[in-house]
Amino acid sequence: MTTDEYYMSLALEQANIAEAMGEVPIGAVIVHNDEVIASGYNKRETSQLASSHAEFIAIEKANQVLGSWRLEDCTLYVTLEPCPMCAGAIVQSRVPRVVYGAADPKAGCAGTLMNLLQEERFNHQCEVESDVLGAQCGQILSQFFRELRENRKKK
Repeated sequence: MTTDEYYMSLALEQANIAEAMGEVPIGAVIVHNDEVIASGYNKRETSQLASSHAEFIAIEKANQVLGSWRLEDCTLYVTLEPCPMCAGAIVQSRVPRVVYGAADPKAGCAGTLMNLLQEERFNHQCEVESDVLGAQCGQILSQFFRELRENRKKK
């Protein structure tokens, strides 16, 4: 197991927590100096806040841990490709490296629909690594939505 796979497996653990709560299973961890300093999972349904995405929650926790809005020297691991809102937060918080699992064909802004993380017109760009444990990250999401559709049909 590579270092990226190890940290992505920790993000998958966060996704499992979200799933157990009935949330869309997306998880994130932020690593600084080879140590996880923050983690988060999707909480939109629980909080009823649009910003309660895994990455956003992890970024805010990391800001508190480091005592800075700048997350330089950090890597963010997330199970699903960041959406436009999260990509914006990543750029604004100066995260230099983002590693994600599954691509998001509906909202992915790290290369699928567009690439806000490497947009040269911004004053900060991120290194992006994709498809790390992508099959596992995609499977947990596919199964969640399959079960959701089946439960809706039963009602």
